[in-house]
Amino acid sequence: MGDQLKRIADERDAGAFRSLFLTFGPKVRAMLMRQGADTEMAEDIAQETMLAVWRKCHLFSSDRGSVSTWIYSIARNLRIDRIRRQVVWQHFCKDIEVLQVAVELPDERLAREQKRATLGEALADLPTEQLQIIQLSFMDGLTQNEIAGKLNLPLGTVKSRMRLAYVKLRGSVEGAI
Repeated sequence: MGDQLKRIADERDAGAFRSLFLTFGPKVRAMLMRQGADTEMAEDIAQETMLAVWRKCHLFSSDRGSVSTWIYSIARNLRIDRIRRQVVWQHFCKDIEVLQVAVELPDERLAREQKRATLGEALADLPTEQLQIIQLSFMDGLTQNEIAGKLNLPLGTVKSRMRLAYVKLRGSVEGAI
């Protein structure tokens, strides 16, 4: 697959792109539908994804991950962007913020701030390599496979570091919360 991207980037090879499109178009569409997109949105984003692959193929680096990881990341990011642009989503988020502020009692706010502080301290105590994996997973929403590709680590190492981080966090947070 990497050689196809190289041919697309270097020669604008339509045949290589067609092959890549036929391979990944349906897979991207299926992934988006599993994530909750309806048929029309999944098809639109799959098309946008493959257009982005055509336009940005020169940016792909096999050092940072596989072709499939790169393509799925593009699709995932396009879906997130689409959801964030939806007016319904924006109104929903504003309504939730208003409800949270209106309903929260002083004791609840204090408890929430204490929990946040405890979790912050527990995260600060993690070794850098474990914290990085937790951040990529929870802040960036990457899967373990995507993290392994991004950090150029074996998948088993990512899983081990994540498990160790969970154990440390659970031990730090359980007694305090």
